[in-house]
Amino acid sequence: MKRILVVEDEPAIREMLGFSLTKAGFRFEEAADAEQALLAIAANPPDLVLLDWMLPGMSGVDFARRLRRDEHTASLPIILLTARSEENDRVRGLEVGADDYVTKPFSPRELVARIHAVLRRSQPEADESPIVFEGLSLNPVEHRVEAHGHDIELAPTEFRLLSFFMNHPDRVYSREQLLDRVWGRGIYVEERTVDVHIRRLRKALAAQGYDRFIQTVRGAGYRFSSKAKV
Repeated sequence: MKRILVVEDEPAIREMLGFSLTKAGFRFEEAADAEQALLAIAANPPDLVLLDWMLPGMSGVDFARRLRRDEHTASLPIILLTARSEENDRVRGLEVGADDYVTKPFSPRELVARIHAVLRRSQPEADESPIVFEGLSLNPVEHRVEAHGHDIELAPTEFRLLSFFMNHPDRVYSREQLLDRVWGRGIYVEERTVDVHIRRLRKALAAQGYDRFIQTVRGAGYRFSSKAKV
């Protein structure tokens, strides 16, 4: 049974989410702020965190950024919950490391579908072999990326994006195609979301000089170029 940690300061919302998640077959845990959430994660890491943007003390955005910077929680799936619906807010949420963004008010059915989608994307395929390219190694089973012996920390969506690119080098994919192949069919995500995750992937790869392999093809989309030089 997958464990979901809900970080939300409103008791009524936590109660509603707890009911919906339990009904959907998840194990529900709760925290009222970032401090309680850190203790819960340290004691027993959940499978996914539902994180409210507006928390007392440390905001949800700052908390998501902190989780991504810690090697122990860098790959922990995060869904932001917020009443903010402006595009810039959605982009900011994704840029700090959230894997998805759900705007309040939302239907429990939609939220559960989003949770299933993020969990599905974050799970490696047990029968896949490591992919190695010019010193860059991606291990789907261990969910690890290395370059010249150095670990590269990637969030689940960036990991899947890099895996897809490395399995399909030199072919250009549009944002729509990447959404379909990496995020999955039936997932309602804006195309600009792809740009945000591409930027995050490039930033993670830049330390070892592999960011240049992720190329923008103007007017067409993106590709992983096997002809780029490190």
